[in-house]
Formats: sequence, C-alpha cells, structure tokens
Amino acid sequence: MSYFKTSDGTDIFYNDWGTGQPIVFSHGWPLSADAFEDQMYFLVSNGYRCIAHDRRGHGRSSQPWHGNDMDHYADDLAELVSALDLKDAMHVGHSTGGGEVARYIGRHGTGRVAKAVLIGAVPPLMLKTSANPEGTPMEAFDQLRAAVQADRSQFWKDLSMPFYGYNRPGAAVSEGVREAFWMQGMSAGFPASYFCIKAFSETDLTEDLKRFDVPTFVLHGDDDQIVPIRDSALISSSLIKDATLKIYEGAPHGMCTTLKNRVNDDLLAFIRG
Repeated sequence: MSYFKTSDGTDIFYNDWGTGQPIVFSHGWPLSADAFEDQMYFLVSNGYRCIAHDRRGHGRSSQPWHGNDMDHYADDLAELVSALDLKDAMHVGHSTGGGEVARYIGRHGTGRVAKAVLIGAVPPLMLKTSANPEGTPMEAFDQLRAAVQADRSQFWKDLSMPFYGYNRPGAAVSEGVREAFWMQGMSAGFPASYFCIKAFSETDLTEDLKRFDVPTFVLHGDDDQIVPIRDSALISSSLIKDATLKIYEGAPHGMCTTLKNRVNDDLLAFIRG
C-alpha cells in the first residue's frame, strides 16, 4: 500500500493506478478512496492515471485529533500532488471532497490543474446564515453530531438509505452497497467523523470558487437528500466562470455508485472535451 507523510506528520494512504494524464479524486464524508473505485477502474481502462487518497482521519490514513478542517484537507491534497509531481491534473471531488477541491484551488491555485469536476459537492456553503438563507439550519448538523456520538455504527447504516436514495418508493436497494458504506464509515476515526461535520457544513467556499480559472463540470442530482441542489450546485455553477452544470433528474447523493455508468460516461466526455 502507498503512503506519504504530510508536513505535520500525518500518514496519508493513496491508490495510484494506471498511466497517462492524472485524475485525482477527493471523496466524501465518511468514506474513503474506495468510493471512487468504479470511476477509477473505468478511466484507467480508458488510458488515464487515477489517484485517490483517504482523507486524514478516514480509511487507512492516520487518525489525528488535529487538522480535521477544510484548510488541512486542501493542504494535504496539495502535498500529495507535489509528492507525486502531478502536472496537468484533473481533480474530481464528491460531496466534502468537492469542498476540498475548491479550497485546494483557492489556496494553491491552478498551476498544476487542467480541469475540475464537482459532484454532489458542498460548495459554496451548506449552513443557513443571514447571507445564505436557503441553507440547512445548524440544528440539522447538531443532530448529525449527536448521532455520531450516540451510536456511530447504527448511524452509518441509517445514513446509507438517504445517501443512495434507497428510502425512495420503488428504489432498488443494494444491501451490498449499504454494507460497503458502513464499512468505509467505520474505518473513519471518531475525530474525523465528528469534526468533519463542521468542516463540510460551515466552511464558506464562495471566494475559492471565484478563483477557478480552468474548465469545470458541476454534476448534481435534483433528489440529493444530503447536499440539497438549491444551495450548492445551482449557486456554485454560477460563481465559477464558464462552469458547465448538469443536473441528474431524480438522482441521489451517492450517484457515483447508483448511476456509475452514466457518471463514468459524462466524466470521460468532459475529460476528453
């Protein structure tokens, strides 16, 4: 297994498959690099090099108490890109990973970035504030924190239902997918499981999005129950210069899994375009 050590001593696990132009994946909470295996296998098979890391505190990476915030996530990504000397890379971020990509570009620029993709991503800001009245109230995120503290294992099982839209009438539920979600969630340490909620909900990424100067593809399901489209993709796509927005009708948050073939085809078309 491949690891690198960040400047603050955190060991970050990553997968590095294939050869060709690099595509870097940033996963959502509480998952790991494994959440992107369908996309990585497909894109490697089409001639690209795919890299995905376990964010600090998640998966096989170290589980530090400190640094579970968007700035550290972005800086860890920058150190990975530097350690592998990646150039002309395409960055794909899902959910919290979309925030990581946005903050990475905001803090480190696009000198090594060719294109960006945000899928079901949290930017610009999830939390309801006076400046963001359509956001999600703080009480909802407090409930997430309470659920993590009360019974994290059961919470991941419960969360998998709306995550993949399996709670919708007529949904074809995969118990295997739910178990994989639970397994990845339980691989995340308690600090990351808890503190990442603040990171993905309260970090204002508006100014970061305005710094995007590369072709950007924004994908979102209009039945996303985790990151509602109205206060995420519909706003972020207008803040990013010349961004392309594609809305998947009826799609859930976890559409990289439930609609993997469609997502894969759209990613390949954008990457080649």
